[in-house]
Amino acid sequence: MYLISVTKSLASLGIVDIDIDYNNYKHHTDSYALRYNYERNFETPFPNNLLDDFETDLVHQMSLFDPVKEIEGAKSLIQFFRENQVSFCFATGALPKPAKIKLDQCDIWYDERLLATSKTHESREGFVIDAIERAKGYYAKSEFDQIISVGDGLWDLKTAQNLSLDFVGIGDKNKKKLLANGAKNCFTNLEEFKCTLI
Repeated sequence: MYLISVTKSLASLGIVDIDIDYNNYKHHTDSYALRYNYERNFETPFPNNLLDDFETDLVHQMSLFDPVKEIEGAKSLIQFFRENQVSFCFATGALPKPAKIKLDQCDIWYDERLLATSKTHESREGFVIDAIERAKGYYAKSEFDQIISVGDGLWDLKTAQNLSLDFVGIGDKNKKKLLANGAKNCFTNLEEFKCTLI
């Protein structure tokens, strides 16, 4: 439903020819989806102020659908991290307001200081690096002994590989593809992953 909201928001900005093959985008982020489709439609550089309008309409489009459902084990995993003083952060290709709406709808704790989004970085590598820096500041650490990136898509794995991070794949939908591309640890859901940490 989220990608339908993205498509409708792009259309609301007057973008007629929308490439809805989001899986084949260079960057799997809201900000890239807007710039890419805007520039291919109007053949003119993307105006930066349009990102705010897009984000506002995206929030509206999301309100027309049922709330998103929690990825199994997400709330429990975050609670486990907090109770056991495990440093963590959120890195998402969404824009800040939609990201916070999704977290709120799933009743998952977050602090905005730990939320890195595509508002400031179009590439996944960009906002993952931003997330790591945010975590360093929030937890007052100069470095981390190990950084694990958790995701469900091939683009998440590629980002982790590009940044030399450990990776954990979640979900059975892309499991074969993730393993075939070098993922070493994949779990059906976040609850199963959490059990390996206890």
